[in-house]
Amino acid sequence: MSLSPLFIQSLEKGLLVLEAFGRHETMNLQEMSRAVGISTSSAQRVAYTLEQLGYIGRQPGSKRYRLAVKAMSLGYSYLARERLFRSAHAILHRLHQECGESVNFSVPDGDDMVFVMRIHTFKHVPVYMPIGARIPITASASGRAVLASLPPEEVDELLARTTLVRHTPRTTMDVGSLRRIIDEAREEGFAYADEEFFAGDVNVAAAVFNEAHRPVAAVNISVPKPRWDVARARQELGPMAVRAARAISAG
Repeated sequence: MSLSPLFIQSLEKGLLVLEAFGRHETMNLQEMSRAVGISTSSAQRVAYTLEQLGYIGRQPGSKRYRLAVKAMSLGYSYLARERLFRSAHAILHRLHQECGESVNFSVPDGDDMVFVMRIHTFKHVPVYMPIGARIPITASASGRAVLASLPPEEVDELLARTTLVRHTPRTTMDVGSLRRIIDEAREEGFAYADEEFFAGDVNVAAAVFNEAHRPVAAVNISVPKPRWDVARARQELGPMAVRAARAISAG
């Protein structure tokens, strides 16, 4: 594929290196070159530039690099300035008070859902999922809520290119079964997942829409087994997630 003359390949390399730190806590130059598919000399120039700008730092007495706190500024502007998140904040807190459980807000990005807001409950120690964490769109209630809100042909296209990965013994690995779960979510107005990404985690979610009625986010309520089972979560928490998602969509 030919690139436009406007495309800056050196900038691409720098951004790809920053993204690679999402998969590696630390990297040396050789690991950067392999992770991004560039030469070691290119990795050296990129690392030097990012270090001088303050986005990565070298570990003392080591040739390994790690992200610096300044890298947080790249995501902070997105979270702080996005109008959707500002309108969702108060609604998510009201939902948390209503249900007394962990509430999450995530947005679709390719084949994943990315967590952008989380409100934890005091009732149990939640799984560590920092802002920016990703979950496959097919293995999460949030992702299934988004898929159920898309035209069926778009869903088929995504499922055709997606490789299903088993995260727990309960992960749905059959495409036909996954389609039926998505169809069920389309009828009910919310989706669910039963221990499909984390053992002991049950969650329900409803999609948030933009002005063109395209799904742009999802409200998720996460609860632990054995305190909750799927049937009770769907009956009690599903409608709460729907009301919150509609309120955010209207805002």
